[in-house]
Amino acid sequence: MKYASEDQEGSAAEQTAGPRSPAPERSGRAAHPTPSAHEEHEGTRNKVARSILDHGPSTAAELALRLELTQAAVRRHLDALAAEGVVEPREQRVYGARTRGRPAKAFALTDCGRDAFDQSYDQLAADALRWIAQTAGGGEMGEAAVAAFARARLAAQAEGYRQAVDGAEPEARAKALAEALTADGYAATARSAPNSQLGEQLCQHHCPVAHVAEQFPQLCEAETEVFSRLLGTHVQRLATIAHGDGVCTTFIPKAGHAAPKAGRPAHRTTTKTTTASARTAGRKPA
Repeated sequence: MKYASEDQEGSAAEQTAGPRSPAPERSGRAAHPTPSAHEEHEGTRNKVARSILDHGPSTAAELALRLELTQAAVRRHLDALAAEGVVEPREQRVYGARTRGRPAKAFALTDCGRDAFDQSYDQLAADALRWIAQTAGGGEMGEAAVAAFARARLAAQAEGYRQAVDGAEPEARAKALAEALTADGYAATARSAPNSQLGEQLCQHHCPVAHVAEQFPQLCEAETEVFSRLLGTHVQRLATIAHGDGVCTTFIPKAGHAAPKAGRPAHRTTTKTTTASARTAGRKPA
């Protein structure tokens, strides 16, 4: 569930009197599409989650009052949000004399629920890398400092990937690496290149750091270097999400074949093997 922008107008609040009849269509004008029941529920559910974000842990009664809904309706939405792992019930703190009966449960957002709203992690990461570059003196020294950070960041991940790759047969190593990357959220696959006799393509359909890598290609370069070491061969980045491509694509040549030049399909290149240089790895990684 992603709430990206909660500034949008939500759907109408639930009514206890039952569904309303649609307004008559005016002559000569097309009627506006009526939101489905599912869309209305989703819109109201998002409002419930947003209200908890804005006001902190809340009871069903407090939410019903703020959103002008019945408590029964609010509880249905809270049950659904709890089943999705977006909210969790907590015992409400009682200050002063405790009244009779069980204290009402307050519902709070989980970490997953908070992550569904807009975050500034990308900006924070970009600011941190910019600070590293400036502190190192800027220019080439700053770029080198960011590259060193990128390599250090991938070192721990690379060890986990190495176990998967080393445990696979040589012809299945690209697939093993793709599966390890998928477990880390990269949605990766391995498939034959357009000319299967030349090699394979490692495709990453998602990149968690794409927005930051757009500003700091050292992240892509370090990843390419890791792939080359893990697979024991020179590889070539052909495209990257960070530079506007739909998929990050890395060409893995078979023994005796060359990696293609950047921007060219794998099956058109038969020249000597090239390494993934900083220029190509950061320019259009795939």
